[in-house]
Amino acid sequence: MTGAFNIGVLQLSMEPVRETVAMAKACEQAGFDTFWMAEAYPWWRKHGFEARSSTAILAVIAHETRRIQLGWGIISPYTRHPVEIAMEARVMQDLAGARFLLGLGASKIFMKEIGQGEAGKVGAATVMRESIEVIRGVLEGGIFEYQGKVFQASVPGLRAEAHSIGGIPPIYVAGTGPVLQKMAGAIGDGLLTASITTPAFLRYSRKNLEEGARKAGKDLSRLILGCVIVGSIGRDSAKGKEGAREQAAMYLANKVENIKGSADVLLASAGLTLAELKPIAAAMEKGGRKAAAREVSDEILRKVCPIAGTPEECIEQMETYRAAGCTHMMLEIWGEDRAAQAKLFGEAVLPHFKA
Repeated sequence: MTGAFNIGVLQLSMEPVRETVAMAKACEQAGFDTFWMAEAYPWWRKHGFEARSSTAILAVIAHETRRIQLGWGIISPYTRHPVEIAMEARVMQDLAGARFLLGLGASKIFMKEIGQGEAGKVGAATVMRESIEVIRGVLEGGIFEYQGKVFQASVPGLRAEAHSIGGIPPIYVAGTGPVLQKMAGAIGDGLLTASITTPAFLRYSRKNLEEGARKAGKDLSRLILGCVIVGSIGRDSAKGKEGAREQAAMYLANKVENIKGSADVLLASAGLTLAELKPIAAAMEKGGRKAAAREVSDEILRKVCPIAGTPEECIEQMETYRAAGCTHMMLEIWGEDRAAQAKLFGEAVLPHFKA
C-alpha cells in the first residue's frame, strides 16, 4: 500500500448539529483531506451526549462544504437495511459527488444494544458481506434480485429518464478482528480500524488486510488503511495533551463494556490490561468524563499512542503511524476549542505532510 497519506478528522454524531457543521467547515478551511462522521450509539446518552443520525448530519455538512471529502465512518447494517443504505448513499452522491466515502461496520456494542449478535444468530461477517453485495447491487442501477441468509432485496432497474448521479462510492469495512479485516481486503476498498488504534495494532491490521486482498487477487496499492486515533494539540505540550487524555478515558471506559473478543487484541497491542481500565470505567460511571480523565496516567496515555501535544510532537507521532502503514489518518480531536485546534493543525502540522 503506497501513495498519498491523507489526514482527516473523525467526529461522533453526539453533539448539536450546528456545532458539528461548524467543526466540519473549520476542518475544510484548515486543509484537512476528509471529515468523517461516526454514528454515536445510545451508550453515550448516560454520559451526557445524545445519539444522532450520522447520515443525516453528513448530508447537511455536504451542503455546507465544497472541497473536503466526507465519509460515513461508520454506520451499521444492524440499524439500516442495505437497500436503505444505498438510498442514503444516493443523497450523499447528489450533494457531495465523488467526495463521498462509505464506511460500514458491525459495531459490536450497537449489536448488543439492539439485541443482535447473540449465540445462534448469523455472524457479523455474513451480515457485512451481504450488506456490501446489496448496496453495490442497488447502486449499479439495474434490476436487482437478492436472497441471502440475512437480507433480501427485489429492486427494479432504474429507468433512463430518472435523475441519478449513478456509480458506486468507495466502500470501506471497519473491523478489529481478523475475519472482518481480511474481508476488507477481499471485497472492500479498504479497512477502517477502531479508536485506540496504536502502531502495533496497525501493523496487525495491515497484515490481515493484505492477506485478504492477496487471496482475492486485489491490487494492494489501491487499498486504504484508515486509522482512528485520539488527538489534541496546543502550543504547550501538557495543555495539548488534555483533550486526548479525556477522549482516551471515554473510549477506554467503553472498552470495558466491549472487552470480549476482538477488543482484546486492540488493547493487548497497546499493552493495556483490564486492571488498568477498571478504575477509568468506574470513574466514568460515577463522575463522568472529567473524572475518568484524571484516572488516565501519563503511562496509560503513552500506551494509547495519541496524536497529542505540540505541533512538533504531533508530526513525530503521525510519522510513526505512516511508517506502520496508515494511509488515511482519522483524528478524533477533543478538548477545548476544537475549531482552534483544527486551525493549529492546519497551520503547523498539515504543511509538513503536504510538502
